[in-house]
Amino acid sequence: MSQNRGESKVISSNDKHVLRELGKRIAEIAALPVQQETVALWKALNGLRPERPMVTIDQVPWHEMDVDGELVLRAQDPFWRAVESQLRRTLYGWTHMRVDMVVDSWIDIPMKIDGAHLGIQAVEDRAVLDPNNDVVGHYYIDQLQTEDDLEKIRMPVVTLDEEATALREAQAHEIFDGILDVRMDGIVPMFAVWDRIVEWHGVEASLLDLVDRPAFIHKMMARITDAYLAMLDQLEAQGLLGRPQSLIHCTGAYTDELPAPGYDPACPRSKDVWTAGMAQIFASVSPRMHQAFDLDYANRWYERFGLVYYGCCEPLHAKLDIVRKIPNLRKISMSPWVDVEKGAERIGRDFVFSRKPSPAFLAVDAFDGDAVAADLAETLQACARHGTPVELILKDISTVRYEPQRLWRWADIAMRLVNDAAA
Repeated sequence: MSQNRGESKVISSNDKHVLRELGKRIAEIAALPVQQETVALWKALNGLRPERPMVTIDQVPWHEMDVDGELVLRAQDPFWRAVESQLRRTLYGWTHMRVDMVVDSWIDIPMKIDGAHLGIQAVEDRAVLDPNNDVVGHYYIDQLQTEDDLEKIRMPVVTLDEEATALREAQAHEIFDGILDVRMDGIVPMFAVWDRIVEWHGVEASLLDLVDRPAFIHKMMARITDAYLAMLDQLEAQGLLGRPQSLIHCTGAYTDELPAPGYDPACPRSKDVWTAGMAQIFASVSPRMHQAFDLDYANRWYERFGLVYYGCCEPLHAKLDIVRKIPNLRKISMSPWVDVEKGAERIGRDFVFSRKPSPAFLAVDAFDGDAVAADLAETLQACARHGTPVELILKDISTVRYEPQRLWRWADIAMRLVNDAAA
């Protein structure tokens, strides 16, 4: 969770020019009235009074997307090169696959925060098909075989690198003053601890130990949960928690409900922001085990936050009885593997049905727009029948077969359908 990049103490004239020009284009777009119109639509959805379904696209195979050099980076400093990439991707999205994105009139610059981790890293073998793609296969080596090994999971000691953060802030103002507001931003961590456990313990061992060594898993979860809560306490106490977000787990986070009364921008609290969580490996376990080995721990985290997004790729339509009891829950992930009708019926009007359409439609030999439309229409029609607030979140896109126009066409189809749904 820390941000570590080699950074120069003086920003070059080239880097400054490149970033200022991109910032000017962002500022022009941010000033358009449509931004506030789209924010209002997100607020309506997140307040469970939707005007229409909403659409976002995230987790894009950017190495396949360049057109006419739009994504070619020209800055040299590693930190500012990453910021340049963020700006270019924003402009690219606005030009080619806008859907319901919002371009804000500020730029968030991350503070340099150290120690926001549990002191253990994955040890793995990787399978790589496309060396330009960061989506790879993982085989994780088990590092947590005994109870003594649990000592490898350390309590975080969170600190702010004041000198590096001050340098970032000063350079950001030098670049963007008069163009975009500069906001120094902290961390809003998610509670995706089972994603971490399978990296440290392995997938097979994690699942077998739920049955064969439940006491061991409970000790592991207790230790990890305590560590996460200790990290959260430190982030809050030091003013290092992030501000209220524009996005939460790839979806629009705009809401009239956050921040909470008494908010101080200099020291955000967990109740001022969204969090997200998931237990993707629990796709294969029963609701009872899901409750005992994830939610009984995770709810200690969720109760601290203003609003909660739960789930990712795990199908949750058969577990909504336990999911809907999560404190402060507002959005529920409905992955490509859910029963859409059952999910919409059981969510009803109580939460947002956060649909994750299958990205496989982008990866087949020939893109089929009619198949995409039929897939999306199934979700929209089911949610309409049950009055269920719904968003379409296309993510986890590993490839578009080096044809970026496929994603542009998906965006056009999705927006046509959601606008028709509102007519």
